[in-house]
Order: sequence, then C-alpha cells, then structure tokens
Amino acid sequence: MELHVEQGRGLIDLDQPVAIASSILGHGRWRLSVHGQGNHAGTTLMADRYDPMVSASRMVVAVRDIARKQPHARATVGRLQPVPGGTNVIASRVDFWLDVRHPNDAVTAALVESIHLQARVIAAEEGCRVELREESLSPTVHFDPGLQKDLQLALPDAPVLDTGAGHDAGVLAAHVPTAMVFVRNPSGVSHSPEEHVLDEDAETGAQTLADALHGLMA
Repeated sequence: MELHVEQGRGLIDLDQPVAIASSILGHGRWRLSVHGQGNHAGTTLMADRYDPMVSASRMVVAVRDIARKQPHARATVGRLQPVPGGTNVIASRVDFWLDVRHPNDAVTAALVESIHLQARVIAAEEGCRVELREESLSPTVHFDPGLQKDLQLALPDAPVLDTGAGHDAGVLAAHVPTAMVFVRNPSGVSHSPEEHVLDEDAETGAQTLADALHGLMA
C-alpha cells in the first residue's frame, strides 16, 4: 500500500482530505521528428522556407485541440528540441515529445493515431515531413480489489479516484497486489513548489494506512 499526495484537483473539488485509488491511467510517450530544410535566417525569404519549427508549432496546438475533444484525455508536449538550435538558423529538424494519457488504452492509441494523422497533414502543408516513434507505453493499472475493500473499511467515507500520474504501486502491481491512498493537495498543482499537504490531512492519510495495515495483519 502506497500513501501519496494527490497530484490533481479531485480531493479539492470533493472537499475531502483523502481518497482511495482505483487505477492509474494508461500512458505513453512518443517522439515526433519534423524534417524540413535548414537554412540561413537572414538570407532565406519567407516564401522560400520549409521550416520544421513552424510545422512543430502548429502540431503542438493540434495536440491540445485533439485532446480537448476527448473526455478524460490528457495530451502534452513538454519538450521540444530544434536541430541545430541556432538563433540565426532555420532548423533542419525539430524533435518534440508527446505524452498521452487516458483511462481506456484503446482511446489512448486512437488519440495518438489522430495526432499523427494531423501532424502529417500539417507537415505536408509546410513542405516538411514527420516521423513518429513510440518510446514507452504503460497500460492502465487497476489496483487490487481486495486491498481497495480493506481501505474502504478503514475509511468508508473516502471517495475512490483514478490518477493520471504514475506511481511505484502501479509498477509493482504486475508482481504483487497493490493499493494507494491519496492525500489532498490544497493547490492541486504537482511537480512544482506549490505542491504540498496540510498537517491534518497528512495525519488522516497516515492513520488510514495504519488502520488498513492493521486489518490485514489481524
């Protein structure tokens, strides 16, 4: 059983201090490489450019728009790398990395395919080409029903929530029964200094974990 700060707004919106995890959303990471024509920024007329940075920029916006149309989807571009990366250079290639998550693995795959299709359309319009490579893929993890029941006995009023963040309990679920308890994060912000918990919520989470473990040992 893993105790962890919630990395989202579920508990804030429900006005609850702790929650029991049901599952971890399936997610994967893909690299898109946009190929264009490297050239001099000062000597190449705008009409003569095949700029992969322009293509990549349009693709990033398309990622957001496609994900917004699918309920419960998350799609993010958090890293972009132009080659060679000079200020006065039209890049010859731009690589960017795509993170896609959804509770349904089939929907995750369909989202990536939709993004890839739109990326090819954009690349063609800009005189470029694009390649997609899968770098990692983790299917949805459902936590052990028996351990969830033990947690619900220890905390009958706690909501049951899924999470879009990866956790150690999700990795171990392939080998042993696992479960999780989330503690409210008052900011709802994660991977940032704004992420924190209140002392009283931390105590509630710890007590819940202790009670559940005690029940397993009884």
